[in-house]
Amino acid sequence: MRRSLLTVNGLTVRYGGVCALDGVDLEVAEGAFVGLIGANGAGKTTFIDAVSGLVASRGRVLFGDQDISELAPNRRARLGLARTFQSLELFEDLTVRENLLVSAERSRWYAPVLDMVRPARQRDAERAVETALELLEIEALERRLVSSLSLGQRKLVTVARALAGRPRFVLLDEPAAGLDSDESLALGHRLRRVVHDGTTLLLVDHDVGLVLGVCDEIHVLEFGGLIASGSPDQIAADERVIRSYLGEAAEDSAVAEVLG
Repeated sequence: MRRSLLTVNGLTVRYGGVCALDGVDLEVAEGAFVGLIGANGAGKTTFIDAVSGLVASRGRVLFGDQDISELAPNRRARLGLARTFQSLELFEDLTVRENLLVSAERSRWYAPVLDMVRPARQRDAERAVETALELLEIEALERRLVSSLSLGQRKLVTVARALAGRPRFVLLDEPAAGLDSDESLALGHRLRRVVHDGTTLLLVDHDVGLVLGVCDEIHVLEFGGLIASGSPDQIAADERVIRSYLGEAAEDSAVAEVLG
């Protein structure tokens, strides 16, 4: 049995009188590919924000054996917890490789001294970039400016940049948004390669066909609360999930095929 990499207990986020996340208990095993789905406003991005430390929350967040509930986002990132954003957050005037190096180099105030006494540090960063480019199959784009890329290519670069930081766990927030069905299918294939390479992923996306097709386990949020967890087949057959969410999404051919 695989050990847990992320455990959240009673995770709660409130914005004034609005409860955006209501006492969520969730566990992700190391090496798993987990999906998180739900309608708009269900609390998916809030969950990612709370786990990564970008919003104040109540409850407990464990990363491996360490309680990170009170840690700042940068300290969580240093432990190996990375995330992407719905907005692409890329440096438009840099090449793809340069964007990835920004993530891979992990700069500190004492970095120039380290570079003098430990030149292997730079080689480690270069290897991390090469690995990320290869996993996402975007080696041919490495010398291109980000401003020249298509939306689908930019999405891949965003994921690659997170991987270049050599994380143990990546929270992916809507990486397939705006992609057509072929691009989404290609993204799913590449994300499976990332998991096979040893990185744990949690995928939030409105492309339910993608989530059902690539994830090992899926959790479903509704109005900030967790209403179901299970395999893709179990989630696709869950009556409450179908009523609250999948029924609306079933117009998509990929979802309709899963639902039968």
